[in-house]
Amino acid sequence: MKKALFAAVAVLLVAGCSSSPEKGTVSKTGEIEREWAEEGITKNYIFARGIGAADQTLENKTQRMATSRNASIVNGQYNMLTFIKGVALEGGITVEKALETDSVLATKINAVIKGAQVVRTEWTSDDGCVVVLRLPKKALKDSGIKIVD
Repeated sequence: MKKALFAAVAVLLVAGCSSSPEKGTVSKTGEIEREWAEEGITKNYIFARGIGAADQTLENKTQRMATSRNASIVNGQYNMLTFIKGVALEGGITVEKALETDSVLATKINAVIKGAQVVRTEWTSDDGCVVVLRLPKKALKDSGIKIVD
């Protein structure tokens, strides 16, 4: 009975992992792949990838890894903003044009992007970091930004 339960749990774990976002961007040797599918806008989410590296002269591995992760998150947030700038708002304008005239909208979008979830973190052999961020479109709508689906 215990073996059957263990086997069932193992199958569920493998199935759960296989449904995660696309395969990673860091190879088993710790190198960044030469090619990958870019993230973007899906029906319910906005995905963005960020890459960061720390100063290699830092002596502490943990400090290098933490610094590169923070840098990759900031890079991912910047990349997410570029995707959001192309989102169409109700009324037929793009966010990019609205940002030029509405500082309140810009503030709201910046706050929403800061809340994007890190859904994948990968480390390179030189302690660099690659992250994938996910932002539910609902978060934009909930903040008062009405987008066209």
